[in-house]
Amino acid sequence: MQINDKSKATAYTALSTRYDTMTYKRSGKSGVLLPAISLGLWHNFGFIDSIQNGRDILRCAFDLGITHFDLANNYGPPYGSAEENFGTIFKKDFKPYRDELFIASKAGYDMWPGPYGNWGSKKYLIASLDQSLKRMGLDYVDVFYHHRPDPDTPLEETMGALADIVRQGKALYVGISNYQPEATQKAAILLKELNVPFILHQARYSMLDRWVENGLLETLNTNGVGCITFSPLAQGLLTDKYLNGIPKGSRAAKSLSYLNKDTVNSNLEKIQKLNTIAQERGQKLSQMAIAWILRQKQVASVLIGASSPNQLQENVKALDNLEFTTEELQRIDKILK
Repeated sequence: MQINDKSKATAYTALSTRYDTMTYKRSGKSGVLLPAISLGLWHNFGFIDSIQNGRDILRCAFDLGITHFDLANNYGPPYGSAEENFGTIFKKDFKPYRDELFIASKAGYDMWPGPYGNWGSKKYLIASLDQSLKRMGLDYVDVFYHHRPDPDTPLEETMGALADIVRQGKALYVGISNYQPEATQKAAILLKELNVPFILHQARYSMLDRWVENGLLETLNTNGVGCITFSPLAQGLLTDKYLNGIPKGSRAAKSLSYLNKDTVNSNLEKIQKLNTIAQERGQKLSQMAIAWILRQKQVASVLIGASSPNQLQENVKALDNLEFTTEELQRIDKILK
């Protein structure tokens, strides 16, 4: 696959072939088509990271036909820095392509001190999006999410804020993230009454974390809403990194997050067996894990992170084989159970 390899000093011109090989899927019953694989800027785009590496990843993504870039107010670190770096790169490279891009931001987690910098109040959501637009140098985002449910703010207020954001022209569509099925259904009803285009629910989903299958996907299907998934590789567990144990310096070795030594050891036999199936399919485990999620009709896109253009290219190769036989799915289910 050809990748744009122009000098870093020259102006960026996207590959003319960028739409030739990417798969695009409809988000629910909306008019929006998303690339089957989207780029998340949760990691590797903050002030602690190399902005040139981030620029190389974004260029590579767009050259591969990835039109959807997913951000949030608190991505970094520090908070806000991923959006600011993205804004710098956007101004240099992507401004001529704005109408070809589908850009997302979110608010819902801790962002700034005091009572108005967290959760789901109208005050927080509108102020946060105004800040995000300024950091990114954008007039609007294509979709704006409430990032997590707020147990104390009435859902009517949160959904009403999303409606106001659309009416103000600051977002074209709205979404929610990390909501359970019942709350998702209530949100869908409220947004329909407000005549607001609710097109996406962003949820964690992988072979090792299948909670969305317990009612959420059905709820989204009923309401014509697409699902965009994150953490498809279970923080790296569904890659070849841990097939032979825990390498020194790896995320699991640091035991700082979801992925720790106990998690790896308890899943080691599963991932080794899954890897055997992936090899039989002519894929890496990570590629099969992404393809397995995309088999769900309600999944519009899978969000992946990338630490380099090469890693991004490798994961996009998942699209070369999206079909599963009944036997393969039965073997995978047996392993996962």
